[in-house]
Amino acid sequence: MKSTTRALKEWNVAVNALEQGQTIVLLRKGGIREQAGQFNVTDKQVLLYPTFEHQQPDLLKPEFAPQVKTVESGWHPEVIRIGSWVEITDVFLVAWEPAITALFPYHIWNESFVSDRLKWKQNQPIYILLLRAYRLAEIREIPYIPEYGGCRSWIDLADAISLEGSQAVLSDREYIERSSEIRNLIANPANASG
Repeated sequence: MKSTTRALKEWNVAVNALEQGQTIVLLRKGGIREQAGQFNVTDKQVLLYPTFEHQQPDLLKPEFAPQVKTVESGWHPEVIRIGSWVEITDVFLVAWEPAITALFPYHIWNESFVSDRLKWKQNQPIYILLLRAYRLAEIREIPYIPEYGGCRSWIDLADAISLEGSQAVLSDREYIERSSEIRNLIANPANASG
């Protein structure tokens, strides 16, 4: 794929962590306005669209919380920075708390976030996404339009963004090692240390 309009909306702090190689994991249950009422992964290569409205420092680990400035409901920047895209390499549906707890060292959220996610829509599992992030060759700044708003995970941008010349955030070896560790923990959470 040389370009795409498809984008995944995610907290700005999480987008930054993915772009800096601090995580390869997202935990999702989906936005309120998801198609058919639940989160679904239909595209494997998507741009990262940073959001600010629902970021909450008290749901992040201490090293990530200071990066978040809370904003009023409905607030968004006039110009959105698109600096990366991801390949979604793995999607796990997990409802068993020990398996999710075992992943704690691999993501940016604290225990309160994980607990809240498990309690919200209890009959639905948490989607654990493993993402290989790539920095775009050229950062794009796009104007915000109302179609990008709302509590949903997936949007289509007005104009396609080129993926040509992108650079992987992590080397092949680093990504394979991290993703293998996470797959093993999901399969065998009793093996988690700490």
